[in-house]
Amino acid sequence: MKFCPKCKNLLLPDHSKKVLKCRVCDYEESLTKNTKYVISGKINKENKEIIFVDDTKSLNLPTAEIECPKCHNTRAYWWLVQTRRADEPPTTFYRCVKCSYTWRDYR
Repeated sequence: MKFCPKCKNLLLPDHSKKVLKCRVCDYEESLTKNTKYVISGKINKENKEIIFVDDTKSLNLPTAEIECPKCHNTRAYWWLVQTRRADEPPTTFYRCVKCSYTWRDYR
């Protein structure tokens, strides 16, 4: 990989001119016959799909002895999230290990 000596960004090949070109400051460097480059992969900027996987069997979370409001099981996974201002305590979320019901505690 080569970088622009002016702005330090990556130089990319411009096939129409046979040069390496900076897309930020338009610096150009000629390609020699011995220059080799490989381009692999493609970035799809339009794909903004987010996939969430809910696999409770592989959760690596601590557990607590607390009663599930739905099935009354006495064990649940728990985790903390700062849902309010930083000067307030975080919210504790619980997920029942038996029925996967999720609830929160603001204490």
